[in-house]
Amino acid sequence: MTDKNRVVIFDTTLRDGEQSPGATMTHAEKLEIAQMLDEMGVDIIEAGFPIASEGDFAAVSEIAKQAKNAVICGLARAQLPDIDRCWEAVKHARQPRIHTFIGTSPLHRAIPNLDMDQMAERIHQTVTHARNLCDNVQWSPMDATRTEHDYLCRVVEIAIKAGATTINIPDTVGYTAPRESAALIQMLLERVPGADDIIFATHCHNDLGMATANSLAAVEAGARQIECTINGLGERAGNTALEEVVMALKVRHDIMPYDTGIDTTKIMGISRRVSQVSGFAVQFNKAIVGKNAFLHESGIHQDGVLKNVETFEIMRPADIGLNEANIVLGKHSGRAALRSKLHDLGYEVGDNQLKDVFVRFKALADRKKEVYDDDLVALMQDSAANTENDYLQVKHLRVVCGSDGQSADLTMIVGGEEKTVHATGDGPVDACFNAVKAIWPHQAVLQLYQVHAVTEGTDAQATVSVRMEEEGRIATGQAADTDTILASVKAYVGALNRLKVRREMVGEGADAKQVSMYSH
Repeated sequence: MTDKNRVVIFDTTLRDGEQSPGATMTHAEKLEIAQMLDEMGVDIIEAGFPIASEGDFAAVSEIAKQAKNAVICGLARAQLPDIDRCWEAVKHARQPRIHTFIGTSPLHRAIPNLDMDQMAERIHQTVTHARNLCDNVQWSPMDATRTEHDYLCRVVEIAIKAGATTINIPDTVGYTAPRESAALIQMLLERVPGADDIIFATHCHNDLGMATANSLAAVEAGARQIECTINGLGERAGNTALEEVVMALKVRHDIMPYDTGIDTTKIMGISRRVSQVSGFAVQFNKAIVGKNAFLHESGIHQDGVLKNVETFEIMRPADIGLNEANIVLGKHSGRAALRSKLHDLGYEVGDNQLKDVFVRFKALADRKKEVYDDDLVALMQDSAANTENDYLQVKHLRVVCGSDGQSADLTMIVGGEEKTVHATGDGPVDACFNAVKAIWPHQAVLQLYQVHAVTEGTDAQATVSVRMEEEGRIATGQAADTDTILASVKAYVGALNRLKVRREMVGEGADAKQVSMYSH
């Protein structure tokens, strides 16, 4: 790397992000997100874990073929079949990379029952094998932050000598603090022979809420690759959020003079799309991309912003792709205005999709006086979550509720066949969910049910999120409608569709977590 101030952005939304319980994406969704990341300027896209499933292999392979700019990377355990499978998937990329890892801390060495010398030999063998296949090899000592320093230096040196060009230092369990993160990188640069000839990367989890701080501290100490995900998506509390580190480097260029090459105006668009396809709503107070990130309610704040926006805003909405003009659409608005507004919100729609969304928009506008940006985002989420290609589709719903009891008459399309049932329950939502289960029997358990209003007023759209579990597989569903009960049914059915896809991806009866359980 000639430019010492260049920080490489390694996005692992499609690999580590997808390991969030319920965040499984379809093949088409993965390709779409990969294209958005490529256009955004992400340097490396970790597209998946090729040996995990046939679906993951196919997605990584297709992304490798289609990527125009980014390095395409696949993950592999420290096993030769993993590495071979990874290479088969990424070899078609203009710039392929193999990323192989093994857990090096005492806790993780005990899992394969390897002593220090045996693990060192495994690292030498597998990194050498990967380098013989590909000249761009990344190696990670999983749980590096809880690995003995002397042993960490030893195995990093072995990986470098075996041909690794990037050494990633994962804080696998989000245990470390910023000063420790910086000191670890500094120690490796000082103690390991050949450290100046490779790139050190940092991969931080957010279990203690310090992922972004730990990543930035590592960069200041000499790391030059940050591993992150859109919206901080990832296992448990998630990862370093791409939008946070990129905007932090941009806003505080005075004390952190590093460049990333990311087109920040695309942040909001991809943030919203990842939220849709993963089923994980972005929390309102989420840094950079949350709904409240640029809102001011306090009178003192409002007065200050009106006089000088910089009083309480360290960045502008336009910096991340938010449209500053508050143009409200209504029932008299046409297709051109809708397309323009969707473009401003980060959505590029084709003619056929626009036709479908326009019908939904008109129906919504007839029920609401004004259609705001958040209404349109919810509308697009609903369009993405409930498509005519889904195996399960809601066609008609009629609910009766009151002191005399609750019942639901539901008509659904199941694999192209129309089915209707009448069901009762302890409340209107329970009656509807019982109706769905009567039409399509399943063993999935509802783990989470949440409702929130998209905008204010009695005519506000409700966005409903559900999370369901079936035999260890978890899926989420989201839907929006001015009818809360209908939105609930759509979200429930959406989660069932995702569970069906997930079941087919890994096979009936297969343990979906078997392969990925040790990935950092």
